[in-house]
Formats: sequence, structure tokens, C-alpha cells
Amino acid sequence: MGPAAVRISPTSWSAPDLTNWVDSVQVAYDRAVERDPDVVLVAHSLGCWAASGWLAANPGRSARGVFMAAPPDLNGQNFPREAASTFLDAPADPLSCASVVVASANDPYCTVDVAATIAADWGSPVHVAGSLGHINSASDTAGGMTAGHCWTRS
Repeated sequence: MGPAAVRISPTSWSAPDLTNWVDSVQVAYDRAVERDPDVVLVAHSLGCWAASGWLAANPGRSARGVFMAAPPDLNGQNFPREAASTFLDAPADPLSCASVVVASANDPYCTVDVAATIAADWGSPVHVAGSLGHINSASDTAGGMTAGHCWTRS
């Protein structure tokens, strides 16, 4: 992460609440735009749905783009329906800025086909990064952020 990067800090990590996460994106966006008005959202897993919700709720806000890694299938068998129930009805509406979705061929929370459908609904291209599980710190990402940076330019 660069010096202008800001992470979200929802209070509901253990029992994720979509409204709380969207509000956390707002707080992070406000902090980031003070540092650099050229904001790109970078989201992982449930954060993809929070970023999507924030973009839908803030059509007048300016984000240069959004990088979505490993969005989970909200209807998938491994989705934590009870713990993250407020995410279940999150719509996959077209995003208001440039975007890219990165998926894994063996993500336990989302098949490539579903990731492609979510990406299409968001109006995003999808890149399959290989077999990286849920694309997190446990993944073998030899390309690291270099590959991710290239995808943001596609």
C-alpha cells in the first residue's frame, strides 16, 4: 500500500454488517481524498460488496476506479449466511466507475462462473488469476501487486 492508502475499519468484523461496512468505506474515502483526490478503491471479499454498495449510494462521489479481488458468491454453499446475513441481498448493480474483478479458479467462496456473472453485472472485466484460493495472504501470489497493478490498467 502506498502512503495515501487508507483501510476501512468497520466495527463489525466478527459479524459483518453491510451498512457498517459501507459507512466505513465512506470514512476511508473521506480520509483518502484529503491525501490525494485521485482515489481508487481496492476491495477484497465482502469488501467488494461494501465498495459496490458505497458506489451505488454515492453517485456524485468521484472514484477513479475500483479493484475487486475475490468477491464471494452471496448464494454459495460456503458463504457465511448467518454471520454476514446483511450482505445476502446486496445487489450487483453496474458500478459508476472503471472496475476490474480478479477471481481464483479454486476460490471456496465463489466459482469462476459466478465471479464472471458478478463482474458482468457490475460492468467489470474479470481476470482469473489462477488457483489462489480466496486470494488472500495465504495465497501463493508470486506476482504480488505487480500483477494487480497491471490488471487495473486493463
